[in-house]
Amino acid sequence: MWEYDFNNSIYETDIQQAVSVLLPWEKLCNKSILITGASGMIASVIIDILMYRNLHYDQQVHITALSRNEKKARARFVQYWDSEYFRYVSCDISEVGSFMDKREFIKTADYILHAASNTHPVAYSTDPVGTITANIFGTYNLLKYASEYHCSRFLLFSSVEIYGENRGNVDRFDEGYLGYIDCNTLRSGYPESKRLSESMCNAFAAKSGQDFVIGRFSRVYGPTMLEDDSKAIAQFIRKASAGEDVVLKSEGNQLYSYTYVVDAAVAAFYLLLKGESGKAYNVADESSDITLKELAETLSETVGSKVVFELPEAAEKAGYSSATKATLDGSRLRGLGWSAKTPIKEGLAKTIKLIGDRYEYSGITGRRSGSNL
Repeated sequence: MWEYDFNNSIYETDIQQAVSVLLPWEKLCNKSILITGASGMIASVIIDILMYRNLHYDQQVHITALSRNEKKARARFVQYWDSEYFRYVSCDISEVGSFMDKREFIKTADYILHAASNTHPVAYSTDPVGTITANIFGTYNLLKYASEYHCSRFLLFSSVEIYGENRGNVDRFDEGYLGYIDCNTLRSGYPESKRLSESMCNAFAAKSGQDFVIGRFSRVYGPTMLEDDSKAIAQFIRKASAGEDVVLKSEGNQLYSYTYVVDAAVAAFYLLLKGESGKAYNVADESSDITLKELAETLSETVGSKVVFELPEAAEKAGYSSATKATLDGSRLRGLGWSAKTPIKEGLAKTIKLIGDRYEYSGITGRRSGSNL
């Protein structure tokens, strides 16, 4: 497992920029926030932002972080583990018994951020049931808890995947678009269950008046990506960070929207604090739309390696999205005042540097002598 070390000037600058964004942060003062999938890419940055504000802004937000793996969580949040503002609870939110058993530790929550989900191809194909249950049963259990304890707002982390395949009639997906998904496939478990989790939010709003808002996140990248993340961009970055050739497992013509992880985390706060109840918002930096081939070439040029082509393994291929163009219209979120601060080339360079340092710290490998970093 990678050693986590985010006491780094690059990452710290990112967090400092994030906490200084003009938002109604006072809404969070002396409040409690429950975050699922806490060790994940975006959720862990959200926790870093909140804890930084607790330390430097006298904000006093109480965080309850949920995930299934306490060992990983302890490694990631070791600097907060004994803080009075941080509580960790290990449980599987998709299992009613597991969640109910831990409710006494969770107590009440003013805000719930539901970010727990399988989010990469190998997980979709090797844990298809878990992918579906986390999105459906997990969302149900949390919404039931939110409505019973009068939670002020429920923020669902959804995905660009809910739009399915572009039917060829738009350049970008707005929040009202609905593309094609072949539901009779293994891969469909992720987007279909994400769609249903959004429907679940609407059902609880109608039944019990539960306030909610939805973030439909584009493909997110950054230094907090997990070691086992099998998304194409994650594989590219790991190779580049280790100074190795970047492996492209297709022709690379797929065009996607990407967002740097700290920008995505800040977007979550815009939704939590300024989003309109019942609305869904695309989270995407439109200036960071790029094809997989261009992405691979940018990374390889940065470190002085090359792009090589290779066939994917069966389990990985089974989890691939079939979408060839999935770019998002982010105008609704920009209407709240959000804008991305990190262009993709800058974000990739920062990510390579941070993960490359992590590799060297762990003694895994070194970079090529021709690296441009």
